[in-house]
Amino acid sequence: MHQKRNIKKSTPARAWQRMLSGRRLDLLDPSPLDIEIEDIAHGLARLARWNGQTSGNYPFTVAQHSLVVTDICHAINPKWPAKWLLAALLHDGSEYVIGDLISPFKTAVGIDYKAIETKLEQAIRLRVGLPAHLPVTVSQTIKRADIACAFYEATQLAGFSDSEAAKLFKRPRNLKPMTLKPLPTADVEKRFMRRFRNLAAEAHLLPLSRAADPS
Repeated sequence: MHQKRNIKKSTPARAWQRMLSGRRLDLLDPSPLDIEIEDIAHGLARLARWNGQTSGNYPFTVAQHSLVVTDICHAINPKWPAKWLLAALLHDGSEYVIGDLISPFKTAVGIDYKAIETKLEQAIRLRVGLPAHLPVTVSQTIKRADIACAFYEATQLAGFSDSEAAKLFKRPRNLKPMTLKPLPTADVEKRFMRRFRNLAAEAHLLPLSRAADPS
């Protein structure tokens, strides 16, 4: 006689996070309707680059990094449309919920991390009226600005020598040198929101409507 075994159904692990806005964002299947720019600004202004291993009285946050990357994109192409500058401002937007992993660790984590990151990035762009997929030339310009900013951060704030940073990130070319100074959290959050509103207005972007959202 065979004994019946009690088989417990495993409960799926919670994959959503509750935001201060009250929205619940599913990290594995993010809906643009559950994304608020205020949540992004709040989270990125409290998220330290380089895992906090930077000099200064304040951490150099992802929000401030995003502002600098946007400035560099404008320096690279002064005639760039506001919508692409907005894409630059939000290029690390997904990190407001999944954190800022250093590049070597992202590689170690593998493709699953990248897939989650990509889904979140696309949902954020759709939420603010940008295309889910950016043109290749736009992505390349943002990446160039991102790496240039990393070089400045590494040499000015994170203790890297110029030669070491040049090997890892390449020395920025055809760009005026800039000085980085970490700013207080509240100041950075306000600057991020101000930049977002100005660029969105200039680009005449209409955020996704919640008319059909039942929540």
